[in-house]
Amino acid sequence: MKKSIVVFSGIIVLLVLSGCTKVQANKNYILATGGTSGTYYPYGGAMANIWNTKIDKMNVTAQSTGASAENLRLISKGEAEFGIVQNDVLDYAYHGTDMFAGQKLDNLAALGTLYPEVVQIAATKESGITSIADMKGKRVSIGDAGSGVEFNAKQILEGYGLTFDDIKKSNLSFKESSDGLQNGTLDACFVTAGVPNSALQELAVSKGLVLIPVDGSAADKICAKYGFYTKTTIPGGTYKGTDKDTSALAIKATLAVSAKLDKDVVYSMTKALFENQKDLAISHAKGKELSAESAVTGISIPFHPGAVKYYEELGLSVK
Repeated sequence: MKKSIVVFSGIIVLLVLSGCTKVQANKNYILATGGTSGTYYPYGGAMANIWNTKIDKMNVTAQSTGASAENLRLISKGEAEFGIVQNDVLDYAYHGTDMFAGQKLDNLAALGTLYPEVVQIAATKESGITSIADMKGKRVSIGDAGSGVEFNAKQILEGYGLTFDDIKKSNLSFKESSDGLQNGTLDACFVTAGVPNSALQELAVSKGLVLIPVDGSAADKICAKYGFYTKTTIPGGTYKGTDKDTSALAIKATLAVSAKLDKDVVYSMTKALFENQKDLAISHAKGKELSAESAVTGISIPFHPGAVKYYEELGLSVK
């Protein structure tokens, strides 16, 4: 009788342990995104839905945040496992430069880029600006102080041999920049955002604008120095009155991950994301721009080994 009780007790212990194992197998992760009115938050929610429905025992929660810089700090501290960020800000955080000067963050890796955010440079027709070189001595908005846009402006001007000392700079939001061009207090502005941008659309309709290209040897020089830039084209007709294609540089919205995450977990999530791209495109318009071929470009920090495994299965080269 005692032997039966011992055996039965052993079975109970095994059942309890197996139950605990099953509970522990459920993966709970935080995906840091951006403000609820922006693109990152709904895009992140769409990705989380794919992972939660396509991967067994997966539970990813898309969390509203202050976007790129905050997301990278959350990942570094272990308070989030994933984050949607600009790839240039990811570079600064990983290497401890620019806005992260003296505060290099650890525990960061890349899963891949998601879609381009184009550095759009607009000027009024009255300004006479048709190239970056023409900005010398002009009134130019370079985005909010300390923002990614400000660093984009600095790097692009540098590619043409200019600095902020060569222009009359203002640190204004996109809407304030558009208003400045409309009321004549500004000559040009930098806007890093998806195409089209609503502030520039308003400007094009109310006053008209000229899109300033970044091309030729200057574009090559900038891309060579800053590995997070990719070349792109703003199609003619994107804004009223802009009939010709405009060469530009883009940074990319990127999925950053904790370097501590298990390789198999990241592999499964990478695979699920790209194999269900059509579902993502239905949930969010920017999902149409996701592709594995594009995802491996514009990354200047190490990829997570789990992502590398998936890309290599597709025959894609990951640097």
